[in-house]
Amino acid sequence: MRYMALIYSADGTSPEYGSPEWGAFMAAYAEAGKTFNERGVFRAGEALQHTSTATSVRVRGGKTETMDGPFAETKERLGGFYLLDCRDLDEAIEMAALIPTAEIGTIEVRPVLEFGG
Repeated sequence: MRYMALIYSADGTSPEYGSPEWGAFMAAYAEAGKTFNERGVFRAGEALQHTSTATSVRVRGGKTETMDGPFAETKERLGGFYLLDCRDLDEAIEMAALIPTAEIGTIEVRPVLEFGG
């Protein structure tokens, strides 16, 4: 079953880009990715630019409306995701716990809704 692992953290909780801590943080991400590949669960994953670059889109009465930033105001922001194909929720949770941001933020694990075809 496919699971989306959504990676959330608050601004200022991740190591600063270019710092020695940043290198170790990214090395931990590389190690998690290696495990995902070795276990055969990795399907996709990307980091996202800061929420300040986001545009929210909605259609009301046939008119497209846009607004800067995410629609919801939250302390934690969505910073990236992994799409993992795991045998069950337990394995998905095991894999999510390997994502380094789990130690400073939150990883939301959600099953992908599979439409019959």
